[in-house]
Amino acid sequence: MAEAADFKGTSASPARRWMRRTGALLAGAPLLAGLFQLPAAPPAQAADSGTVSVAVDTLTPSVPTDGDTLTVSGTVTNNGKQAVTQAHVGLHVGPELNTRSAIDRAARNSGDTQSVTGSEIGGTYVEKFSKLTPGVAEPFSISVPVDELDLGDSGVYPFAVSLSGETSAQPWEQVLGSRSTFLPWQSGEARTKTRTTYLWPLVSTLHLTAETGSNEQQTPVFLNDDLLKELSPGGRLDQMLSLGKDLDVTWVIDPDLLASVDAMTRTYRVRTGSTTRTVPPQAVAKQWLAELQEAVTDNEVVALPFADPDLASLAHNGTGVTGSLSHLDEATDVAATTVRTVLHVTPSTDFAWPVDGAVDPSIMKVATSAGADKVIARSDSLQETGSLTYTPSAARPIGGGTTAIVADARMSTAFQGDLTRASSATLAVQQFLAQSLALTLQTGKQRSVVVAPQRMPSARQAQAMAEALTAVQSGNWSEPQDLTAAAAAKPDPEATTTVPAASRYPSSLRKQELTRTAFQEIATTQDKLDKFKVVLSDQSRVVTPFGRAMNREMSTTWRGRAMEATSFRSDVETYLDELADQVMLIDKSDTKLSGRSATIPVTVQNNLVQGVDRLVLRLTSLSPKRLEIGGETYSEQPVEVSGGHSQTVKFTTTAKVNGQATVIAQLYTEDGRAYGEPVTFDVKVTEFTANVMLVIGGGFLLLVLAGFRMYTQRKRAAARAAEEDGLDGTGEAVDLPETSEGTDDRLPAESGIRSRADDPEQPSDPAPDTPAESADPSGTGERVDR
Repeated sequence: MAEAADFKGTSASPARRWMRRTGALLAGAPLLAGLFQLPAAPPAQAADSGTVSVAVDTLTPSVPTDGDTLTVSGTVTNNGKQAVTQAHVGLHVGPELNTRSAIDRAARNSGDTQSVTGSEIGGTYVEKFSKLTPGVAEPFSISVPVDELDLGDSGVYPFAVSLSGETSAQPWEQVLGSRSTFLPWQSGEARTKTRTTYLWPLVSTLHLTAETGSNEQQTPVFLNDDLLKELSPGGRLDQMLSLGKDLDVTWVIDPDLLASVDAMTRTYRVRTGSTTRTVPPQAVAKQWLAELQEAVTDNEVVALPFADPDLASLAHNGTGVTGSLSHLDEATDVAATTVRTVLHVTPSTDFAWPVDGAVDPSIMKVATSAGADKVIARSDSLQETGSLTYTPSAARPIGGGTTAIVADARMSTAFQGDLTRASSATLAVQQFLAQSLALTLQTGKQRSVVVAPQRMPSARQAQAMAEALTAVQSGNWSEPQDLTAAAAAKPDPEATTTVPAASRYPSSLRKQELTRTAFQEIATTQDKLDKFKVVLSDQSRVVTPFGRAMNREMSTTWRGRAMEATSFRSDVETYLDELADQVMLIDKSDTKLSGRSATIPVTVQNNLVQGVDRLVLRLTSLSPKRLEIGGETYSEQPVEVSGGHSQTVKFTTTAKVNGQATVIAQLYTEDGRAYGEPVTFDVKVTEFTANVMLVIGGGFLLLVLAGFRMYTQRKRAAARAAEEDGLDGTGEAVDLPETSEGTDDRLPAESGIRSRADDPEQPSDPAPDTPAESADPSGTGERVDR
């Protein structure tokens, strides 16, 4: 007995219990064999998972202390084809697990019936079943005082729940199923507490498009209703906020999420197929923001760059594309402004967080290019290569004024996977607590540990995270610390500071990255935006929504969603093209010019709601020897058109010779870049020749001579009449000399000769090609809301 108590990891009470049960079994076995003449029972050869599945749904308290009563509840389900009889659920406490790797191994074998360690507590601390019917789940609940567990020194103990019973094929008691978990035990105050920083991420998928309304408020357009579902009671973001506000955590927030929720506090639109529908302001969005403002008041807030750009994708595939890094700069600049505007707190923008904390030299370079000097990595990426026997503090200076904050991989990944079942969540919580306590017990040195969970935990994952963190923060081996303090903690001089090579970057993560083609498409959109914005009177109405849209095109949320990412980029570029096309030249038909000079009108239409200026309209003759524009090959005139209007610009042309000349009208920006599609049309020149001019001149001379003849005839007639009126009363007429002119004295109007100008207009007469142009401004064109 005394010797048994001296075994490592075995206290006196467990030793006595082991000796007592073993002795009873050995003493009773010959008697039973003699009475029944039964062959000795062979050892159980059940499969690792057993024929009965055991689920541990609750284990309370998660971290028991002296005087507590431990309650275990769950279900047992017979997965076999035979009924299990004489069954009971029992509890086991195994020897202390002294290392973190031992906890890992135990977790991998949690369902293995052969991995159950420690004798069954037995006594009254069992639950019996006379029969377990195949396929039927039976609940159980066992409560045991902690003192009955005979736990020893502070540490992590394996804790198993087993189902033992008999079947008709194997009519002896055997373990038919089990489930193992962990029981953290801290018998008193820890000599040195670990300082634990837990990042609480508020990140979501992308919800806003580049499209906005034409009103003053620029009503935003959402991709779908997904964000409303996340904010509604029970939704993922609702859970993240309601759970996180009661914890001592560092909030890590994507400003794009705040901007999206803030947009929902006003009227917005949601895309439905090819149309959009108006949605009224959402009270749930306003309430969520109000609660978040209160939650972060006394806690640290770290702002990610806007839309959480994928730093690894940018480092591996984007740096060779012009302008890609500038988008990261813009995303960083707008982050702090967005958080201050919405939450009324000043966030830290000194931290960069690559996906899963996986780093290499290129990622480090890109991560710090926009001003961050602290990079959140993870211990399975920046691994320890020295001889340390404990987990060092998170802060690691890696040179160049940059600090790597190495999050603990075991604790950071504890809540990944499907935790919808209570049993899965319970196991995750106990494993997290076990790793946390084991880390503290490694050494007497005080260390700072950072936990960086997945970016977008599900609601159930968030609940498990909160449960575990509540237990840690109420325990006696850890104390909370914000991220800035963890970064400033004294680094361990023996900890690794070497960034892993690019070849060690996980291939599974590399396959999910944005491609170089994606960054080239983003660059194309930026080039189009640069050309479009210079002609706008209010550039912010276009630059801001499209700038944020391009930030979203680089987001981490596109990992593993290549088709959706391509579609989003295409939609952004297409919408920008549609807006730019609203400023255009009106198509023009072929034109005829009669004479040496005339004017050619060209109309510019602006269907945007804002005015455009800093545009130049150039009219170019491709046959300058036949037709000149303004005395040159081409002529330019500035263009300025109000929103929803058109402007007609007139160009003076000079004909040199007859024939057809091709003319091109093209808009240009002030820096000489072509804007929009050109309009091409033909001009037919019909200049008057010298012979024609002689004929016209001769005809005019004849008209003058005819007029003179009529004048002289009238004068002579008047003279004859005067002589007749002057007779002296004898009745004789005064002789007048005969005129040598003809005798046709009719007025030209009576002679049957009329001026062509008096001829009535005939339907077949061609209309003039270049009528006199009005100097008045053109009427307004149709206004299109954009």
